[in-house]
Amino acid sequence: MARLIVKICGVTTPEDAARAVEAGADAIGVNLWPGSKRFVEPAAARDVLAVVPDGVLKVGVFVDAPFDEVERRIDELELDRAQLHGDESPAHFGRLDARLIRVVRVRNEASFETEAGWSPALWLYDAFVESFGGGGVPAPWPLIAGRARRPFLLAGGLTPGNVAAAIAATNPDGVDVASGVESALRRKDHAKVAAFIAAARAAAR
Repeated sequence: MARLIVKICGVTTPEDAARAVEAGADAIGVNLWPGSKRFVEPAAARDVLAVVPDGVLKVGVFVDAPFDEVERRIDELELDRAQLHGDESPAHFGRLDARLIRVVRVRNEASFETEAGWSPALWLYDAFVESFGGGGVPAPWPLIAGRARRPFLLAGGLTPGNVAAAIAATNPDGVDVASGVESALRRKDHAKVAAFIAAARAAAR
């Protein structure tokens, strides 16, 4: 396996971003969807991402935002990737394919029908929850293992304790965690972040 991508998402403070990078994170995600419990205003997101060095992906998370808004945030925040969780149309976003992470929220075989028309830089397979991620609900690993398109990140209920099993079950190109490394809502537990990254790296060897 090539180097596994480890993405720490739902980051809300510069300190949490910096500590995740120090622990070896490959990508830092900020949630720009106002409906999220981990939402950060664009100005605060800029502060969070300012501590992220070159070589670590800066990811903005969106849900059903208009194309113009996503494009503007990519420019304003110097995002490397825009992660789309909603019912966005590939006809509108296709020109951004090389910058996109397209999320598939998996609960059954029919969930994969939402892949049609997309050619993103990365897929992300997550559990289906009404709150669009960050709910600590495990994704259906066997179903994803049989259907995932590459390259892909695995999300959904991952923790330092189960990430190795998730990697073994699905052989992803990367893993994505938010609530599984928190000490409280909107605050990362730095020891859990470091443990998650270490466990993921060990499992991918």
